[in-house]
Amino acid sequence: MEQNQNKIYGRLFDSVDLYDDNHVEVILQNMTTDQSLFFLVEAVKLAYKNNVYTIGETEVISKAIRVLSKQTE
Repeated sequence: MEQNQNKIYGRLFDSVDLYDDNHVEVILQNMTTDQSLFFLVEAVKLAYKNNVYTIGETEVISKAIRVLSKQTE
């Protein structure tokens, strides 16, 4: 097995490993509805972690995520 196959090239939203410079393009070309929701949730979690939102905004976003998550189950 080649070591380059396991080397992490970068990360999206501190949670999704990228393995080469084309990985984002592959994600964009093949994204499903479930994956879209996953990426949105990860982006919001990272923004919250970095204090981007106020408490009120965080509450609204949290509720929106729960509503959308229930719809896809």
